[in-house]
Parts: sequence; C-alpha cells; structure tokens
Amino acid sequence: MPAGDKFQKGQPPVWRAALFGLCPECGAPTLFDGPVKFRAKCESCGLDTGRYNVGDGPAAFLTLIIGALLIGVALTLDAALRPPLWVHIVLWIPLTAAAVVYGLRVGKGALLASEHQRQAAEGRKVDKND
Repeated sequence: MPAGDKFQKGQPPVWRAALFGLCPECGAPTLFDGPVKFRAKCESCGLDTGRYNVGDGPAAFLTLIIGALLIGVALTLDAALRPPLWVHIVLWIPLTAAAVVYGLRVGKGALLASEHQRQAAEGRKVDKND
C-alpha cells in the first residue's frame, strides 16, 4: 500500500473511487445512478450517500478549467490548420460535453469519498452549559 493512501480494508483510495465511481466503503462500482447523480444507497454494502453534502461545488470550478483548456486547444487548432466552422462544431461541442460530465463525476466522487473516509459531518453547535 502506498504511503499516502490511508484507508481501511475494502475501501478504495479517494483517487480510485473518484476515477471509477466506486463506493467509498466497499469499493463496488455503484456510486453513480446516471451521469452525475449519486445512488441513494450502495447496492453492495448499503452506504447511504444522502448523508454527504457534496453539492455543486465542483461544477463551476471544473467547467471553467475545462472551458479554458478546450478554448486554448481550439484556438491553437484554428491558428495552425484553419479548419471550416463545421469542424469546430462537430469536434468541440461533444468533447466539451463529455469532458464536463466526466469531470463532474470525478470531482463529485472525490468529494464524497473524501468526506466518507474522513468521517466529515455537518457542524454542530455545542452548548457550554450542558
């Protein structure tokens, strides 16, 4: 086991759970129920993914990064080869959609796996009088 991967037996490291959509508890490929929607519960171990608050944090960040990278590549291609407009449309629209969807899967999967392995929970106010 690599030195940086701290997890219990059966639990995949965060990077593997994120890349392959694995359950952070048992490692089964049951994290997603659709392109970027989490399953309510893991079919193998019953882990309730609803208790984690991943939200849409990765959406804007990843979309901006992917957009900037693809615009740079598109402009380079255009400057080098001068293809017609239809080539850009056929090439960049599906590539952008696929990159954003897969990026969201990886980002959301990483956040959920990280929360699970670190046992993150909502903050609670503690009354000092108790």
